[in-house]
Amino acid sequence: MSEVKVVGFVCRLCALISSDLGPPADVNVKIETVELPCAGKVDGRLLLEAFEKGADAVFVAGCPEHECMNVKGSSRARKRLEHIKEILDQVGVGGERLVMYNVSGTHGPRFAQIARDMAGLLEKMGPSPLKARKA
Repeated sequence: MSEVKVVGFVCRLCALISSDLGPPADVNVKIETVELPCAGKVDGRLLLEAFEKGADAVFVAGCPEHECMNVKGSSRARKRLEHIKEILDQVGVGGERLVMYNVSGTHGPRFAQIARDMAGLLEKMGPSPLKARKA
């Protein structure tokens, strides 16, 4: 599979710390990270725009819900993602291309697993249908 692009919106209070490790060398996924003050601040328009700008998949990484530094940030993000997934299904992109992860700042290897998960998802699904429409 050729290199795919994944955009990750990551909470600076937890997930950003583990994202510094980057994807493992055996995973052919380019991950562009966007720092958020809290996963709960992710905006649905930004998620959709990431797909419009060529992302094959998008994820949001926030604190574990029971450990969220902003109390309900991760649960707010999860609810927002469910709504955007419905929109992605309606427009033919596929809601499964948008994923929520909970990552503790002290669990560095978790980001490597996220990269592998996203690579596996895209191996199964292929590139974004929006790329074919632009070609």
